[in-house]
Amino acid sequence: MNFQGFVDLHTHGISRYDTRTDDHEKILSMARVHAKAGTVAILPTIYSGTVMDMRKSLKAICRAMELQTKDGGRRLGAQILGVHLEGPFLSPLRCGALDKTSFLRPTVSALKRLVNDYEDIVKVITLAPELPGAAKVIEKIADMGIRVNMGHSDATFRQAVEAKKAGATGITHIFNAMRPFHHREPGIAGLGLTDQDLYIEVIADGIHLHPKILELIFNHKRLDKLIIVSDSVKGQRTAKGVIYEQGVLAGSVLTIDTVVKRLQRIGIPDAEIIEASTDNPLRYIGMTDSVR
Repeated sequence: MNFQGFVDLHTHGISRYDTRTDDHEKILSMARVHAKAGTVAILPTIYSGTVMDMRKSLKAICRAMELQTKDGGRRLGAQILGVHLEGPFLSPLRCGALDKTSFLRPTVSALKRLVNDYEDIVKVITLAPELPGAAKVIEKIADMGIRVNMGHSDATFRQAVEAKKAGATGITHIFNAMRPFHHREPGIAGLGLTDQDLYIEVIADGIHLHPKILELIFNHKRLDKLIIVSDSVKGQRTAKGVIYEQGVLAGSVLTIDTVVKRLQRIGIPDAEIIEASTDNPLRYIGMTDSVR
């Protein structure tokens, strides 16, 4: 494959580092590990937590971005493009490995408390669209120029359609942490596969999604709306490249380069892999000309 490098819009951490920190040096270390694996840009993803804890992470990432800007090169690792907030407006029914005690009812006031002073670096917010008050918050987030992803959600197909009308533009790790697809109730996953406008994140490690589901996605979803993500977390490499917490799949310990090799093994064409792991992520967050 001939390209400049991968872009990862969903990474909580890698190796010994993650975003659950108030130390910007740990964020930069995380960026360096990604860079060594051929990733040129990342969107550090903050776990759902208290507003105070999430803001500590926001501050650390903001400082890391400032240092990278002053540095002007790749010495400080993969370029940090901003932040993805995975929470706290999520459904406890589909919490996955996230701490459901941290989840909040979506309100505009809670949103403001969360992102105040950091609006410029927040690029994506994942929320559960079926929660009371979510539509108004989706509209507000969209008005701020931030992308809204549906995820960690028990929403029905109809509720997902209404969320799109309110301004939702993407789906976080399709099929994972959401209502299972059913032939009479396709839910968010069904909308993501069939809608022509929504972007979808795909954890393509072959574990989060069966290889045949990956084939189905690449065969039936518009290619320019596919975004390959690692959903990587802090931890040591494992045989399969994923981590479980109390029996729940909690994320991968892989970088995009390894995910790409797994897609190649199941026969996904290189050109499609490149588009889904380079061009599409940057287009989704409106930063096609921003990577140095």
